[in-house]
Amino acid sequence: MAKKIVEKEKIEEIPEKVLEKELKGIKEDSEEQESSDEFEKNSEEKSTSKKKEKDIEAVLNIYTSFNNTIAHVTDASGRTLAKVSGGMVTKHSRLKANPTIAMFIAKRISENMKEKGIKSLYVRIRAKTGSTGPGPGANAIIKSLSRDGFKIINILDTTRVPRGGPKKKGGRRGRRV
Repeated sequence: MAKKIVEKEKIEEIPEKVLEKELKGIKEDSEEQESSDEFEKNSEEKSTSKKKEKDIEAVLNIYTSFNNTIAHVTDASGRTLAKVSGGMVTKHSRLKANPTIAMFIAKRISENMKEKGIKSLYVRIRAKTGSTGPGPGANAIIKSLSRDGFKIINILDTTRVPRGGPKKKGGRRGRRV
């Protein structure tokens, strides 16, 4: 009977030691978990702040002739985000290339871009092929967008240049006035 008591005491002692070790392990695990939770919170804060800081860039294609102004905003891959022309802003066909109408075009485009979170732009200006320069609306659009707070990274002239090509009208001696 004495052996049974001893055995019972040993049996009772072993679980206490095991419990103590388990309790220590649980405390260490909870401390590690708390520190990992704090790390996750800090990393979430950093990741959200990084997302807020990142500017979305877009490409603004401006086509200006002496009869119309068309502004077309695309993302870097070429998908259309917004497109506004002079005819969408005014009813008068003679005013479509006017710098004042170009400012209204820029206002409409800026509203669409602000909704989508775009803050910086690459600008491509294109005039009619063979013309002396872009129409009057291009500068007005760029100026009003920069005033609205958009960062203009680059301005590029993508006007097509004729290299010889077909014979121009007017005959050998040209147009006689």
